[in-house]
Amino acid sequence: MTETTAQPDPAEGAAQKALDSMFACIREGKSFRLEAGAGAGKTYSLVKALHFVIEEQAAKLKRASQRVACITYTNVASDQITSQVDRHPVVHSSTIHSFCWALISRFQPFLREKLPELRNWQERLDEIGGIGNRRVDYDLGHPRARPEDSCVFIGHDDVLAMAVSLMEERKFRDVLASRFPVLFIDEYQDTNSAFADSLLGHFIETGTGPLIGLFGDSWQKIYGDGCGLIDHENLTFIGKEANFRSVPVIVDVLNRMRPDLPQYVRDPKAAGTVNVYHTNDWTGTRRKGGAWSGDLPPEDAHAALQIVRNLVFREGWDLAPEKTKILMLTHSVLAAEQKYGGIAAAFRYNEAFAKKESPHIAFLVDVVEPVCAAYRDEHYGEMLAVLGSRSLAIKSQVDKKERAAALDKLLELRENGTIGQVLDYLKDTRCPPLPEAVEQTETELLRALPEEIDESRRLLEISKLRDVSYREVVQLSLYLNEHTPFSTKHGVKGAEFENVLVVLGRGWNLYNWNQFLEWSGTGVPGDKMATYERNRNLFYVACSRPKRRLALLFTQEMSASALDTLSRWFGERVIRPLGGYTS
Repeated sequence: MTETTAQPDPAEGAAQKALDSMFACIREGKSFRLEAGAGAGKTYSLVKALHFVIEEQAAKLKRASQRVACITYTNVASDQITSQVDRHPVVHSSTIHSFCWALISRFQPFLREKLPELRNWQERLDEIGGIGNRRVDYDLGHPRARPEDSCVFIGHDDVLAMAVSLMEERKFRDVLASRFPVLFIDEYQDTNSAFADSLLGHFIETGTGPLIGLFGDSWQKIYGDGCGLIDHENLTFIGKEANFRSVPVIVDVLNRMRPDLPQYVRDPKAAGTVNVYHTNDWTGTRRKGGAWSGDLPPEDAHAALQIVRNLVFREGWDLAPEKTKILMLTHSVLAAEQKYGGIAAAFRYNEAFAKKESPHIAFLVDVVEPVCAAYRDEHYGEMLAVLGSRSLAIKSQVDKKERAAALDKLLELRENGTIGQVLDYLKDTRCPPLPEAVEQTETELLRALPEEIDESRRLLEISKLRDVSYREVVQLSLYLNEHTPFSTKHGVKGAEFENVLVVLGRGWNLYNWNQFLEWSGTGVPGDKMATYERNRNLFYVACSRPKRRLALLFTQEMSASALDTLSRWFGERVIRPLGGYTS
């Protein structure tokens, strides 16, 4: 009887080929870039690389008191990687900020010398009589300098700026290379541009320093300060041509969209669907002017979305949030759907709240809401992780009772008060304390005359924001943190869902889907490549999220050229006008 050996599926075969190339680079001490398209299993490759180093070099690294550094984009990713290598002592996994601070914190004289050169720091230091012998420290990522403190606290951006500055010093580079002879970077395309340029110039170009392994996908760079593609003759390119996520009908679309990195599927016979809906024949007046030009009015966009939801439901979609994600690459209907219309109306630009570019929104969503949720659920460790032990300043039982009473009152205001009432309360209790940027704006607003407020967009926006019910912050936080069926680009990268409905319209200043699709067919103007790539990357990320079913709804009017591109990528038979349907 002849024994047969099961053949690996196409995706497994492509993945193994990439792993073999990566192992060869590590063994030979060659830096490399592993480009892994959506669904390719990038993190799996990274973990396999770490295990390979552990197996082959752990003893040598231990003897030399050295470790493998693995830089991640988030704390969650760092914890996952640490867990997957069983917390092996030769692996140091952390975010880029934590990694840089661990390296630069020992260079206190240099930090004190360079601090006044960083943005806004000379003014801060003047207010406290100079840096003196104060220690430069890093806690929650918010810059702070007070005359009564023995140290000053630098922010997230300051840590990276200091690290880049120190990289100019040979001694520092030697310290980095001696401590970490192997450096892996997860989601390399989102690495801070200045830091990435520093690594490229000092290590990759010179062929000195640590072995550097880059893991990521340049087409999934969707954050503003990310470096994007890193390419150099000293970096061995490894393309991971596998897709373990999506069915063939979706992967076929991705391959037509991106022919230079073709992907092989796990199951060539797996069934799924792709549909594209447009609203060119929708009756009524479209919006005009600025970032909204050519889009449906909010009520019509909402109606179009409801029609498509009904259509895909009839086709067998399970619309439960755990099965279907609606990616809103538009703000035409999102704020109304999510019940934070007052916040949206307060700001001129959506990025202020959707990307948390407003310091007020960032503070309320990233600090106040997590503190309230942790305190309400009695997760005090999580609360302290957000606040920091210094912020609570609990020295006695009386302090503890006062802080508990303050947080109880905050929870009450969270339910019944306005944003302004919450901010005023936090000014007094400092639990949590207002960040410097928020406190400064609040002070300016308090002192400004009505005509001065009207003349300042920043003050006028915050003035309007203060009158909004704080419940809208709760809703905005839920949306931004993925506790709803809806998403935008924020938080979806790396995620996957059974079904995905993508709604594409106007309202984002940086995105124009019709223009992007036209350029994809006719060519990109020479000075518009950055704009094109920004749109392309987000479109690719959105289309590559589903496992089985994908549907696109364009509320923006599409040109013939844009529709031609969609037909080329998705197939002409799945492009459907929506005007003939009813809800």
